[in-house]
Amino acid sequence: MARATGKSEVVYERLKGDIESLRLRPGAKLGEVQLGEELGASRTPVREAIRRLAAEGLVDLVPGEVARVAPISLGGVRALFEFRMLLEPRAAASVATAGAGDARVLVPFRGLLERLEEFDESFRALDVAAQSRSYHEFYEVTEGFDQAIVAVCPNPYLARTIRDLRSQTVRLRHLSHSGPRRMLTSLEEHRAMLKAIAQGDAQAAEAACRHHLAQTLQALIDSLTSQDLTLGASVQVDIVG
Repeated sequence: MARATGKSEVVYERLKGDIESLRLRPGAKLGEVQLGEELGASRTPVREAIRRLAAEGLVDLVPGEVARVAPISLGGVRALFEFRMLLEPRAAASVATAGAGDARVLVPFRGLLERLEEFDESFRALDVAAQSRSYHEFYEVTEGFDQAIVAVCPNPYLARTIRDLRSQTVRLRHLSHSGPRRMLTSLEEHRAMLKAIAQGDAQAAEAACRHHLAQTLQALIDSLTSQDLTLGASVQVDIVG
């Protein structure tokens, strides 16, 4: 039984990574037999992994049908960001407040700010093609920021809720950063958030986070409604009011 659970974890992490990175596109079928052959696993760990991903909202399960990667809908994106707007600015403010009273809280954010400045300098020196290949470095910084907020947020319920939304937000990241221009804009937004937190300025941290979320939502709307967006033939982009 332990071996099956271990294999299920491997399959889960692989599928989750492929869904979040859009290597597995929205609407893609997740046949248990085919996935088992590709991943070297029996149907049981594959089924367990798919059920976990369904619980996280990344997979749709319909009785009698093959599981599919959950579609990305404009209505769903808007609902998600409406919820994030309630949570994340408050968390950023609370972290800044905590940091103002205990400098140790600010250590990871100051380190991330240094990494961001280094990335900014190197990124601007690249040509467009090279910039496109360096996105993963920026993602590491932004992921580090998100994880740091969750790790030191004084309110454990707030931190847990934000953490539980990460699977959805990570998948959308690849759509929101649709080009070098948006990458640089997002970089500036993260710089503002990091500086505000590092200075222990709760009001500025909250405002910077709210601005970042609003800009990210608009970038996602532009990507989802653009005629140039190509997500693959199996994609279901359900655009609703």
